Order: sequence, then structure tokens, then C-alpha cells
Amino acid sequence: MCVRGNEFLLILMFSFLPFLVAKLVHYTYLPQMSLSDPPDIIPVPKPRSRYLIGVGVGQPSSKERNGVGQSPCPDVKADTQTKSKVETDIKHEVSVDASFRLRRSISSPPDPQDVKTSCSETVRSPRPLSMYISSSPDAERTADSVFFDDCPMTPDSLSNDHHDSDKASFIDQAIDVQTEVRTNGEIHQVPKSQKPPNKPNKPNKPRAATIRVSRKKQTLTGPRQKSNASHSECAVAQSSWLDVWKGRKHNVLWVTLDGHLMSMWKKRTDKFTEYVFHVASITSIREQDQGRFSIYLQKKHFEFMAHSDAVREGWLNSLYATRGREPITPPKQHGSLIMKDPRKKVYTAIRGHYLWIYSSKEDFNIGLGMMCVSMNIASVKATGRHSFSLITPYRTFNFSADSAKELGVWLESLNEVIRSALSYSEVALRLWSSPCNKVCADCGAANPEWASVNLLVVICEACAGAHRSMGSNRSKVRGLKLDNKVWTEPLIQLFLLHGNKAASSIWGHNIPPTEQISPVASPDQRMEFILAKYHKGLYRKAHPLSANQKLLDQRLREVVCGPNVEETLSLLCSGARVSCISTDPKLQSAISVAESAGQGLQAELLRQNEFVEAPDFEQMIPAEEQIEELHGKLDEERFLFSQENESAACDVLDLKEVISVFDYSAGQTHEFEVLSLTDRLICRADGRDALLNHMLHIMKIVLAGAVVDEDLLGVCAVSRVSIREGAALQCAEVWCTLQDGEMSIHSTQGSTDTVILDSQTRCHLQQSENCILLELPDRTLHMQFELEHSCLWWHKLLMRAVSSTTDGQKLAGSVPCSIDRCISHITQYGLKVEGLYRRCGVALQISKLVEALSVSPRGTVLETDELSVVDISGALKQILRQSFELIPNTHKQHWLKAAGLSNEKQRLQMYRKLLKQLPPDNRATLTALCGHLHVVQMHCQENRMTAHNLAVIFVVTLFQELAMNAALVQLTKELIVYHPEIFMNRVETKREIITVF
Repeated sequence: MCVRGNEFLLILMFSFLPFLVAKLVHYTYLPQMSLSDPPDIIPVPKPRSRYLIGVGVGQPSSKERNGVGQSPCPDVKADTQTKSKVETDIKHEVSVDASFRLRRSISSPPDPQDVKTSCSETVRSPRPLSMYISSSPDAERTADSVFFDDCPMTPDSLSNDHHDSDKASFIDQAIDVQTEVRTNGEIHQVPKSQKPPNKPNKPNKPRAATIRVSRKKQTLTGPRQKSNASHSECAVAQSSWLDVWKGRKHNVLWVTLDGHLMSMWKKRTDKFTEYVFHVASITSIREQDQGRFSIYLQKKHFEFMAHSDAVREGWLNSLYATRGREPITPPKQHGSLIMKDPRKKVYTAIRGHYLWIYSSKEDFNIGLGMMCVSMNIASVKATGRHSFSLITPYRTFNFSADSAKELGVWLESLNEVIRSALSYSEVALRLWSSPCNKVCADCGAANPEWASVNLLVVICEACAGAHRSMGSNRSKVRGLKLDNKVWTEPLIQLFLLHGNKAASSIWGHNIPPTEQISPVASPDQRMEFILAKYHKGLYRKAHPLSANQKLLDQRLREVVCGPNVEETLSLLCSGARVSCISTDPKLQSAISVAESAGQGLQAELLRQNEFVEAPDFEQMIPAEEQIEELHGKLDEERFLFSQENESAACDVLDLKEVISVFDYSAGQTHEFEVLSLTDRLICRADGRDALLNHMLHIMKIVLAGAVVDEDLLGVCAVSRVSIREGAALQCAEVWCTLQDGEMSIHSTQGSTDTVILDSQTRCHLQQSENCILLELPDRTLHMQFELEHSCLWWHKLLMRAVSSTTDGQKLAGSVPCSIDRCISHITQYGLKVEGLYRRCGVALQISKLVEALSVSPRGTVLETDELSVVDISGALKQILRQSFELIPNTHKQHWLKAAGLSNEKQRLQMYRKLLKQLPPDNRATLTALCGHLHVVQMHCQENRMTAHNLAVIFVVTLFQELAMNAALVQLTKELIVYHPEIFMNRVETKREIITVF
């Protein structure tokens, strides 16, 4: 018994040995708790990821030994004791198996002292230590994660204390020593907690391209080529498209450097940035390979990638030249606010004449802003008890404060900054009350003090000089402060209600971003731009009637009877004459018509333009066409281009600038064309599916989400068109899509009009006007295109569509002879055969029939007895399943989506649309098959083949691997039951529905 008892004790002791060892390691790692009040649960330490950085730290300072700089926490107190050299682990989870991976050596014992720590993390007492980073990939990733702001560095309970406390903990002080970083021959001192990783795990790479692109970009003769020069003469100015990584977040941004601010924009035409910071906030610049470089802002950093080393060198030289610049202006007022649209808490600061918006107080401390808003172009007003609005010409910001007192402080500070930036003039202040008039219509300078009263633009002093150079017969320049007698109330109201907003949409309708000048443009650049804009009309939005002077003058007299000032300005810009010389004494001038109609603003605008010359309307003359072979990939509303498959983006196209899309695919060639006012892109894909994915994405963007994928299947052309109907002169800007046999007209209000193209349709090209005259049986449409290329292609496609409808065989497609022979034979002899398609037949006989029908469909002899008819039905099923795909794979998901619609009427309507997208032969064969099955189910009393039974059998024929889906079985049944409604073309008129066979 005694021996057995000893054995039992030994077994018990060995069983508890791992537990005791774990406890020993655990208590060795932790300082011993106070015996006066031992806790029930001892917290397990979770060291911060930055503790794993490989640095060696020497003896602590005297302040550290005395406990100075330790963050206080009343939760736990630990008394440190003198210990001998002990090896411990630092890992997120303490365990026996993990206790030999990471070690830190502890040398001489420290003085006893109290260490106060948070309950969520226990920190060793200060001792001389040296920490080594593990060579394992996991440890490297942990260390690298310090430099990604999206990864948490500390527990949430410590992060706020770390940012808000003025005193750093001992370990923060021990780790945060100065380190030298050598970049491009220069040495920058940065804290080790900010030290960039020496061996990054894997360099960031841009997303791979998905399609090949040939871009034909036009360069123009004359002064417009010079407009591409840099808009700033600053020695450190730099701008280009760059791939940008902030943490793990990747984007392609337009990045600019003006010597003081580095700004990043999603689009070149955006007015507010994604990120912005002052060059004085940069702590380190690091040069890397493959066109990469990094910029560090204390705890955060950006990694950039240029499409070439030359671009990267330009950026590095400019960045190094900014070193030593004066720091940013200290904030006059700063604090947290709630910003709406989208709703989020932000930190804001007033610096000079700008309101800086930061995503957090931490970003405010390091100088990384989201955007900065110029107070020169802004106005502010209270909108609620705790809320106010900051109004600019480009966007209205809505903020809310925590209290009414805080709201009052912000309103007072903002109004003071705005007042200090404004000049005092009654006319100027009234015109500036319209946000669009607070910036120059030509260069964007703040608080313009001049105006061209006939062009309806408010301009700055520098641009006013260029306007005067054109002569008063082109631009009548008046001062907002000096010429008070000119500023009558109707003229002021005209500028308040329309002004720069209307003028920019007409005169500056299609200004390329590379040619738009800025407030710091040189006098030569400014003069060339203004001449091109107003004297030559290169950027104007031409009125659809601009090619016909008689119709242009007639339309002007019609428009001035109503309040549409913007169309009046478009007509005047296109050359409409205010003073119309005519032999008809009853024909009134446009001014008399406007006065008779009581349209005071229209009459005022006409008077200002009565003796003004129209622009010369020089057309863009291409000097040459530059062709670039690029790689492209889609990114939401942008098309990104790169020179290599996985290289950085070299250019970006805003898809909202696209005006036409054409499908050029033929046979094994899969390509489509994208047109903007400045670019022509030929996009090539390896397969039809990839091509459709790209083309449908672009079409949905340009059509503003008014359509679904099913509506765009089979579309071969999409273009923006000015359209007018019949003899009416009123035009509407719409989007037109062309499919087999029909054209759809999508209005900006979301409505869709479908035009059936048949043998009675007549199509006439008016090439000099970029116009197509489409004569239908019941209406006439005038379609005017912005580009001659778009007009010519539409005419070609329309003529092809109209000629196809005159050839019935080509439009309807053809049914394979073997299938047609089987259907005809079964319809004639098998409608009363019980279990017609349910019975299998003889396999050998079916194989012989299939082979014979494939060789000679018309010469094969088909028997009429019941068993032979069953064999023929089996042969039909086998032919359909093995040698003919009725619904292509690319279409099946759209049919599945249509089958899921809950409303029966919508389902049938969608079936009709999808049927039109099928290839002609597929459509003809499916029509014949469903028509035959419709007849079969009508004799279900004799043959026992109901529509449901037939659907279960033939759903496999139509949808193969998707046949188990119950919705597709129901779809097949509806194709059989509702065959007349789905497969017959129906032309709706006002009184009746005519079915066309």
C-alpha cells in the first residue's frame, strides 16, 4: 500500500509539473503582487508590438531609476525585487512552449521601486535590458506593423493614455532614442519608434492591369500646346499621378507640391484633397527602388510609387529643396467638431486664412490634414442650436459643436478671419454672396473685383487685363468697386442667380485639366488661355443649332420669352444675333420679345450683348496623333493607365468625361472604343467575358446608374447626344444606346424611350453639322453629336441595323435543320403519344438517328409509329444538349437573376429583353423549341405532358449545371406557357397592340 501510495504521489506530482513550470515562468515575468491585498486574478501581460523592435538599450537614466516619467494608474501596484539573471518570454500569450522563442537578457539589478501599470497591460520594472527581434516571419510582421497606422500598436485602454499623457512611460523613453536614417546622402534624425523597417516583408505593389489599351491622344497646333507648362514657377513645384499607400490602404492620387503644402487629390479637377500636410511636418524622407519613396510624419508615413525613376528623382529633389521652410502658422482656434455628410468626428483648426480639417487630434498633432478650406472664398452661417454651415463655391460643409458656447466661439473666429480677407464694397459683397462668384471664373483666384458684364463672368484683376486686350467688342470689363452706375439691379440679379456658374458651364464646358490655369499663371499663359476660351471658343458648349444661323436666331426669340437664361447665354456664345436684320416688319428683335414677355433678366443680358461680336469658333486642329500602348484597370469611376502590367499609374481618366463607347468585337477579336473630348481609347481583352465586364462597368458609370446589366446586354454603342424632335427647336441632352433592332433614349430624369428600327426607318447623315436625321413612321429625330467620329460610327451602325430588319432571315436567325426536322415530325405525329418526352426510347436507335440527322437532316427517313416518335424525341433532346448551347454561359446569370424577380409582369418583361440579347440563331431555335413545347402541353390530357413536366425535362437542356435551381424550372415553365407573350414582337400604339409575325 505504501509503495502504491508513493507511486500515486509521483504520478500526481508529474501531472502537475507542467502547470507548476508555467506558473513559475508566469510569476518570474510578472512583478510580485502586494501581499496586503492579493488579487484573485493576475492579468496576463500583452506587450506592445513596438517592444519587439530590435534595439539595444543601455543603463536607465537617473530619472528613470527614480520612477520619473512613469504613467500613473491606480488599479495595480507591483513591488519589484532584486533578482538574478532570468530569461523570460515576451509574447502576446505566455506559455511553456512559447517561452524559448524570444528572450531578453536582464543584467544588473535595479533599485527597488514601485511601478504603476494599467490593468490591461503589465510592464516590467525598469532594468538594463537588450531586446532582440526574432528572425521568424511572424515577428518581422509584428515589427513592421508599427509603421502601418491601420494596425493597433497598443490595446485600446492604453492608446488614449499614450496620446493624452504628457509623461511617457519608462519603456517609451527607453525605446524612443534617436536613430540616424541616411537618405540620398542626407542624414535625418528620427526616433527609433518611428524608424522605418530595414527589411520590409514584401514591397507594396499596384493592382495588376486587366485590359490592354491603345490611347490616341491629340496634340494641337498653336498656343494651346504651351498651356501644358507648369502652372507654378516655384522652383520646388511638382505634380504627377502616384500610387500611394497609407498603411495598408492603396490608392492612385494626383499629388502636388507647391513648396509649402503637399496635397493629394482623387481627381485632377477636385477642389478638396484626400490628404494635405505642410512640408515642415515631414520628419524623414526615404528613397527606395523601383520608383518608390517614403515620407514620414512622426508616427505615420506614406509610401509613394512613380511610374519611372525620373519622376521619382524629380519628387525627391523637390522635397529635399523644401527642407528648412518656415513652419506652418500656429492655430488661432482649434477643437473637435462633428462633420455631417458623411457624419464623423473631426478635429479642426484655423490657421491663417484657412480652416484645416483633420480626421483626429493625433493627425492634428503630427500635421496630417484631410483638407484645408480657404476662408477667402467661404461664408459661414448658423443653422441650428449647435450647428453651422461653411459655404464655398464647390461644397457646403455642415458642422455641429458640443454646446452653444462653443458654437459662438467658432462663429466669431470664422467670421473674423473672413472679414479680414474681404474688401468692402456693396456691389462686391452682394455678388460674392453667391458662392460661385467668390472665385475668378478663369483662374480661380479668391475675391475677384472685376467682371465682364456681357460674358457674365466675375474675374480677378490679372484676368481683367487679358479681357481688356480682347477689346470691348468682345468683353466689357467693369469694376465691382469703381463703376457703380453700371451695376443696375437687374444686372446684379443676373450675376447673383447665374453669373460664374452658368458662364462656366457654357464657356468652359470642356476645358482639359492640363490646360486650366491657376492664380499663379504667367501673363502669357493667362492671355493664351483667355483668348482660346472666349475669342476662339475652343472650350465652349456649342448649341445644337449652331450650324444653322436662321434656326439659331429663331430659337433665341423663343427662349427669351421664358426664364431660361442659361440657354440664352449658350445661343449668344454660339453666334445668335441680338439685332436681327430682316425685311419682315412684323419680326421683332429678341430684346423687344423679352420686354414684351416681362423677362427683365433676359432683356438685360441681351442689351449687354447687343453690339458684341461672336467668337471666331476655331476648331481644334490636330497636329498629330500620338499612340501609346498602355495597360488599364478600372477603379470605381476612374480608368487607371500604367506602362507595365504591375507598374504605378502614369495617367488617369475620369469615366464621367466619357462621351461615347463602341463595341468593335468581331470573331476572335474582342475590343471596344472609349471616346472623351481629348482621348480615344481602343481597349482589347483576351475573351468576350472580360471585354463585357469592362464595357458594362463604363456604360453604367456614364449612364449614371439608370440601367441594369440586363438592359446593356447586346449594346454596341452608347453616346451623349443633343436630340430634338420634329420641327421643334428645343433640344435635350440625352444618352442613346443601340441594340439589335432598337435604340433606347435615356433622359437625365431617368425615363427611357425605345425606338424600334424597322424597314420603314430612314437614316440621313448631315456630316457638316455632326447630325443624323432619323425618320420614323410616326416621328422625326435630330441627333447631334459632339464629335464627328461618334456621328460617323452611329450612322454606320444605324444603317446596318435598318438594313438587317429588311432581311428577315438575317434578323430572325435560322433553326438548325436537324432540330427543325425533329420538331416538325413530332408536332405532326406525336402530340397524342403518352409520356412523349418522359420516355427514354432505345439508346442504340437514338444514336443512329442523331448521326443520320447530322449527316443528312432532310434525307433521313423518320418513322411515324409510337415507338419511333419516342426515339425521335430522345434524339431531339440529345442534339440540343450535346451540339447546341441555346443560352450561352455569359447570359445564364442574367436569366437566373430575372427568374428571381417576385413580380410576374416584371419577369416576363425581363425575359423579352434577355431574349433580344441572344445570338440570332439561338433566339430562333429557342423560339421554335418553346413554341413546340407550348403546343405539346396544350394536348396534356392525351400525352400527360404538362408544362411543369416539360420544364423539369428541358431545364437541363437550357441551363445545364444550374438545372437544380427551382427558380429556373419555373422560368422554363413560363417560357412554355407564356410563349405568345414572350416570343412574339409586340408594337404598342396609342389605341391598339399589333402583333408582328
